[in-house]
Amino acid sequence: VFQHCTCKISCLTIRSPVWFYMQVAPIRNENDKVVLFLCTFKDITLFKQPIEDETTKGWTKLARLTRALTNNRNTLQQLAPISKHEVSHKQSRLAEVLQLNSDILPQYKQEAPKTPPHIILHYCTFKTTWDWVILILTFYTAIMVPYNVSFKTKQNNIVWLVLDSVVDVIFLVDIVLNFHTTFVGPGGEVISDPKLIRMNYLKTWFVIDLLSCLPYDIINAFENVDEGISSLFSSLKVVRLLRLGRVARKLDHYLEYGAAVLVLLVCVFGLVAHWLACIWYSIGDYEVIDEATNTIKMDSWLYQLALSIGSPYRYNASGSGQWEGGPGKDSLYITSLYFTMTSLTTIGFGNIAPTTDGEKIFSVAMMMVGCEYELFADSCLKADISWFSFLRSDIETIHLWSI
Repeated sequence: VFQHCTCKISCLTIRSPVWFYMQVAPIRNENDKVVLFLCTFKDITLFKQPIEDETTKGWTKLARLTRALTNNRNTLQQLAPISKHEVSHKQSRLAEVLQLNSDILPQYKQEAPKTPPHIILHYCTFKTTWDWVILILTFYTAIMVPYNVSFKTKQNNIVWLVLDSVVDVIFLVDIVLNFHTTFVGPGGEVISDPKLIRMNYLKTWFVIDLLSCLPYDIINAFENVDEGISSLFSSLKVVRLLRLGRVARKLDHYLEYGAAVLVLLVCVFGLVAHWLACIWYSIGDYEVIDEATNTIKMDSWLYQLALSIGSPYRYNASGSGQWEGGPGKDSLYITSLYFTMTSLTTIGFGNIAPTTDGEKIFSVAMMMVGCEYELFADSCLKADISWFSFLRSDIETIHLWSI
């Protein structure tokens, strides 16, 4: 279908017959895919015999027939395709293009813009791979930061400390690369001027990226750090979640694929449930002990969980004078995630229930978020199903016409 082909077309212009010699050739891109067709037309009316006139008789008809045979022979000689080995060096470039040989047909491809030294194109292979690495690390940050802040985990484990430090270094390298990466301007043009690139990055994502790559975990690792300062640095790590705005921009063009939409809906639901679980535990941990009387609330879900798993709270009167014991962090997180999942899906078995005003308000807000998310997911799925039905009907129509 995409090879060189020849056909004849006759059209009538102002009641006068006109003959054209048309050639169609495929134009391919850099991936050798046909993206355009090049059509050339040549007026061959002078070489064609006139339309037969019924009034023509005798010697006149014989003369026209003789002239037509001569013109047809000349036409075939002039319009015969020229092979690659028969092309003369004296033949003009225009004549070569008219013959539409595959070796001289133009290619339709995007020309890579010329960039100054040390400037990286934002769509090159290296930058695309790097962006996916940053995307994965951003998801890792979105999971670990709320957990560390809510459960007040201090990075004493050397493995996690090294891993988080490596993530911080990679984010720092990403800042350096962003100062040397092109971007798309308001008019759709690629901006490669180093000064404009730096000014644009300083005005947009620089502050957020800088705050997200500071080594908070290394500061919290020291034993002599005050608890208030440690909590402050841990809270500042939440700023890293603002990098999810880049993730939304990165994944936006994948929303046209049905399978990608389903995967994204599941991932977003799990991420939201994880965040809400961390907040739910923080509220319970803050309200389980009455600071005024230094007593524990018996109706708190944390206290009930501690009794059910055989790990109750104990008051250390002879030592620190604080409440100690209670469930482990793994059990607390799993229970919190279980409650948020049942609330978001509006199931709610009732074995874990809010008791304080703060917990009740948060539970109401969480159920509203769950309802809104279900409506959003339902609309996305209906849009995908309608699109697939429309596409299937088009395919069936094409199939019927092909029969």
